[in-house]
Amino acid sequence: MKRADRLAAFVRESRGVAHKCDIAAVVERLGLSGSDAVAVGDDTAVIPDPNGGYLLLAIEGFVADFVAADPWFAGYCGVMVNLSDVAAMGGRVIAVVDALWSNGEVDAAPVLAGMREAAAKYGVPIVGGHSNLKSAAGQLAVAILGRAERPITSFDAAPGDTIIVATDLRGQFREPYFWWDASTSAPGERLRGDMALLPALAESGLVTAGKDISMAGVVGTAMMLADASGVGAEISLDRLPIPAGVPIERWLAAFPSFGFILTAKPADAAAVCDRFHARGITAAAVGTVTTQRTLSIRIDGESATVWDFEQPFTGCTAKPFMEHHHA
Repeated sequence: MKRADRLAAFVRESRGVAHKCDIAAVVERLGLSGSDAVAVGDDTAVIPDPNGGYLLLAIEGFVADFVAADPWFAGYCGVMVNLSDVAAMGGRVIAVVDALWSNGEVDAAPVLAGMREAAAKYGVPIVGGHSNLKSAAGQLAVAILGRAERPITSFDAAPGDTIIVATDLRGQFREPYFWWDASTSAPGERLRGDMALLPALAESGLVTAGKDISMAGVVGTAMMLADASGVGAEISLDRLPIPAGVPIERWLAAFPSFGFILTAKPADAAAVCDRFHARGITAAAVGTVTTQRTLSIRIDGESATVWDFEQPFTGCTAKPFMEHHHA
């Protein structure tokens, strides 16, 4: 099997992509759509504010085995990944709440300590939530509220746009897991400044669409973005920013603490990358948005199709955001 075919199959069969495939069934059962007044399928819900701008609302739940294996980091991630969702939308955070189940206060303590540490580092208040310390097992979900003046959405990537991947490579894997941690050892001031890059880019008009890199990995997240926008994409893995010494298979499954896929007009791509480079974050143009409804990868001169969108994926395709909200 060609290397490109092998990597395409690796992504397609990954646990993260399997979890994203579950979205379509849930969306259908709830009667939701990517074309609803509040479109489903973005990193957060985008709710028009009568006073101007948009409110951003999201929630992240964590698989039980992660909470059990690394409770402190699960709590930390509960705050951090929600912040990434708001940043991916070009927003700024207002506050978070949590829902925690635990078998006693002792088991809950490291989860809460991780949440408290992340909230302090990123400067976001925890304003309440739900707790149950008499549960048979641990479970965690964290919800967030933010605000954006000019949202970045998953629905506005257009054929011909350049695909950019920006990732903070100044970290390490939290062994033996696939979590790339460039956050817990970084100073809070730097982390807050890095997150502020995204709303600044949104308000500059330099990006057309975007998502934060999720458990589906960088290619799986690109699939979600293409699906939402009703387009296709070609990605060159040869151009993908990867930490030195990390095998590409492991990186394609990685969930980075700071990682975003953005699209921009070709004339704006260099300016977008420069914004990240100025803060020591690696960013590169890695591909192109296409009219063909497939997600393909290239490596070593070979190409392979990861996904043909004739096969349902997330079920969240919608009209472009500006058309949908201002028609």
